[in-house]
Amino acid sequence: MDKHLLQLGKNNPSRCRFRAPGKLHRLHSCLGPGWFAELPVLEALARLRRSNLVSAINQKPNPVYFDVMAMYRAMDRMRLQRDLSWRQVAQELLDQSATLNGQRVDHLISPSTLTGIAKRGDCTCQHALFILRWLGLARESFLTPAPTNVSGFKLPNADPEHRLRWDLSELYAALNARRREEGLTWSELARQLRSSSNQLTGIKTARYAVGMKLAMRIVHCLQRPASSFIYAARW
Repeated sequence: MDKHLLQLGKNNPSRCRFRAPGKLHRLHSCLGPGWFAELPVLEALARLRRSNLVSAINQKPNPVYFDVMAMYRAMDRMRLQRDLSWRQVAQELLDQSATLNGQRVDHLISPSTLTGIAKRGDCTCQHALFILRWLGLARESFLTPAPTNVSGFKLPNADPEHRLRWDLSELYAALNARRREEGLTWSELARQLRSSSNQLTGIKTARYAVGMKLAMRIVHCLQRPASSFIYAARW
């Protein structure tokens, strides 16, 4: 079919400009009144080319991602084991930094923030640190596929005068440096990270947090441990 159409194009260069299946303009003048009988063949060619593209995409290694729902289930299991309400869990998350809370009185976690994780399938990267600290587990404990040496990953130490925080300015600087090194536009990098370019450039000016899933995809892209972007903060 392709050879036949190419030959028609050679014989009628001014009349036939067949470029790809689906672009059927001017085929009537090339193929005559019965050209529409070839539509099933053209559609099959289009499907074949699309399937080849999908196959090429699927041959890429599976990305590592942070399983927010696994973290939520672990939190819920501990809540049930200790017979706590969601309000009590929220209070315990805050009480991890009791001294700092008394000095600042500026950060609250509501029960709906926690239960909403199950509905959203994500949470902010900062809220995730409260939960992980309460569970006593590192972020890598919820990576899929899981690393072989999960026990080797630990959260930075934090006392009641500090909260664990992501350093978003450092995360942005590292990501931008990698982007420049690879000669990528923000749009190209966003496609790799399954996000929008605005989400990535917005990290530079983010006042509080980004989604935990996106933060961990960036960390994986940078091939650095998440702990290199997390510190014990006074806010």
